[in-house]
Amino acid sequence: MHEAFMKRCIELALNGAGEVAPNPMVGCVIVHDGKIIGEGFHKKFGEAHAEVNAINSISDTSLFKRSSLYVNLEPCSHFGKTPPCVDLIIEKEIPEVIVGCLDPNTLVAGRGIRKLEKSNVRVQVGVLDSESREVNERFITFHERKRPYIILKWAQSSDGFIAPKNGQRTNISNEYSRTLSHRWRSEEAAIMVGTTTAINDNPKLDVRLWNGKNPLRVVIDQQLRISSTSNIFDHSIPTLVFTEKQKAHEENLEFHKTAFSERLLQDVMSVLHEKQILSLIVEGGSQLHQSFIEQNLWDEARIFTASNFLGDGIRAAKINGEKILEENIFGDKLVILKNKS
Repeated sequence: MHEAFMKRCIELALNGAGEVAPNPMVGCVIVHDGKIIGEGFHKKFGEAHAEVNAINSISDTSLFKRSSLYVNLEPCSHFGKTPPCVDLIIEKEIPEVIVGCLDPNTLVAGRGIRKLEKSNVRVQVGVLDSESREVNERFITFHERKRPYIILKWAQSSDGFIAPKNGQRTNISNEYSRTLSHRWRSEEAAIMVGTTTAINDNPKLDVRLWNGKNPLRVVIDQQLRISSTSNIFDHSIPTLVFTEKQKAHEENLEFHKTAFSERLLQDVMSVLHEKQILSLIVEGGSQLHQSFIEQNLWDEARIFTASNFLGDGIRAAKINGEKILEENIFGDKLVILKNKS
């Protein structure tokens, strides 16, 4: 029975996708006599948490003293944008709390559980632990590894090339795959490309094929070779450029001077972590992808393989991982890999 109610928490939590970062996605249900009498989820960053919304959904407050509260992530115990959820749970005298997984945020990290237990609330932790961690893998990676959750994404021909030899922009995948890629962009906090991709493709790195929020644009440009008239410098979307050169910031355009050493990618990830960027999708090119792979600095790879044959060109990166999905997207083969190392 615990698992069924926790599954409902996870279903509710997913409703906050793309709206709550850098907070986690959280769902909550309140159960009385084996039935759900209230539920809620964290809808938007800065607004009420899931536990608050679930509690406020119940009009008969006398039921709290004989109910159990289920939540997929440990209730918060600190003041942030909103008051601590544990205080409200204690105030309502809810006698039992069932938690999916602990919160890795050092501001919480078990403190919520201890505070509940000190107030004589029965607490059970670890119901659907792996499923609860998976729904917040970006949030958990951010706090445990001190970097964004990293997704590598590319499209390749049937013979493994991402572009012709001259590097000219070419649509490898079909329109359905491209639309899906834009949906993915709307779900992540930032998107990155390297210098050559920015010059050859002149990408906008927006979500024009999907209804959603544009991610922060991140560009690697050691010598500032990308033209100031390129799409990524159009000031329409916040953009962060990592370069060795000194350059003044502009509207929606921040230049971050950094050393281009062997630690470049780790340093970039540290800056993104400081900026509260929970997730990053890396769209190219193959040299940048390969650098992430060689440094084992990735969590997921999403690879479209089209039916077309190029015969020669720029090779896609080489990667090994655990296949978690293979799907046909109207002729394109989509494979998603997870890094289990």
